[in-house]
Amino acid sequence: MKKIIIAICLYWLAGLTQAELQVDPKILANPEVLGVSKIRLARLDANLAQYVAQDQLAGGVALVAKQGKVVYLNAFGQQDKEQQVAMQTDSLFRIASQTKAIVSVAIMMLQEEGKLLLSDKVSQYLPAFAHMQVRVKDADGQVSLQKAKRQITIRDLLTHTSGMGYGWGEYAHQWQQAGFTEWYFADKNQPMAVWVNKIAQQPLEAQPGERFVYGFNTDILGVIIEKISGLTLGDFLAQKIFQPLAMHDTYFFVPANKQARLATVYSANGTGNGKITRAPQQGFNVSQGHYLGNPGIAESGGAGLVSTALDYAKFLQMLLNQGRYGEQHILSPSSVALMTTNHLGDIKLDWLPGVGFGLGFTVVNDLGLRGVPGAVGEFGWGGAYHSTYWVDPKNDLLVVYLTQLIPAGDIDDHAKLRALVYQALL
Repeated sequence: MKKIIIAICLYWLAGLTQAELQVDPKILANPEVLGVSKIRLARLDANLAQYVAQDQLAGGVALVAKQGKVVYLNAFGQQDKEQQVAMQTDSLFRIASQTKAIVSVAIMMLQEEGKLLLSDKVSQYLPAFAHMQVRVKDADGQVSLQKAKRQITIRDLLTHTSGMGYGWGEYAHQWQQAGFTEWYFADKNQPMAVWVNKIAQQPLEAQPGERFVYGFNTDILGVIIEKISGLTLGDFLAQKIFQPLAMHDTYFFVPANKQARLATVYSANGTGNGKITRAPQQGFNVSQGHYLGNPGIAESGGAGLVSTALDYAKFLQMLLNQGRYGEQHILSPSSVALMTTNHLGDIKLDWLPGVGFGLGFTVVNDLGLRGVPGAVGEFGWGGAYHSTYWVDPKNDLLVVYLTQLIPAGDIDDHAKLRALVYQALL
């Protein structure tokens, strides 16, 4: 009897180490076995199709995984309306700021290898950040520059508390004069190290550690990775994350043999009542971008990657598995725990009540304050092209939702998606 129990335990443990999202889109896991109502899950189909019918979305891909099994994978609408190309489950999407979580994991890997500490000053690796200034406005609206009270740390960059923004607002013209187009670098003909040195010349918007300021933080982290590893950011991510996780469709720039799979970008009219238009080929910030036929010089760690729903789900499943994916150990459980803990302290995200920020993504602290379905401990983020994702460890659940809509107007598909996913849990 004892041997039987041991055998069962070993079998169960082996199953845990093989939690991989290798799925045939035509053969999904039975959701009922995993505590998900198949009938209720099907409500997603009708609702997502309605956004296409009302011309609020061209199309997209939605993926839901429970207990390491994909229970829902739906490619809806069209990848290209004008060319009448149907959306596919392996269509490629510009994931923009969803890149940040991947680069944040790369930083944690370097700490685990003993090559950096989160408490390290950024100037230790990038000397241009040694003497930062902060733009301060007094009660009369007069602006002056003050010396930063302390140096920026790697942890500040991970939590977006360095004070470094995206150059939005009243000082945008100064960033534009320096050659910046907000978060977008795919069209640049210089490596990110050059641009990060230019970022260091711009004043901070807040003192390090005092406010959450969303900005170029993860682009700076990407250059630190290059500096330490001696590799380009793309090569480092490919060797350390994409290849081990079998993320075969994730790139900074789409290779020629996969370019036909890249979804077209559309723009909403801003009212949420439909009539999207095809974004132009070039320009910023509403365009198809420079992800095709590009030499791929500037690899933006903050917003540069292209990926698929299944590839990104594999990455999230690794985090849900506390750093493990099949036989691959990407991170230790302690690193994942640190990443998925709120690091903001008394700093509040005013537009996201009940939500803090970890090392690369938001973390839910108070479900009631947030006021939407989910769970405490859930973490996630999204991208500028109207993509989103979240991981819910309490329910052993992850969701990836990819579209290409910028600007998105006031479309409510993200909220509907969340409500429909949770109503399907038994």
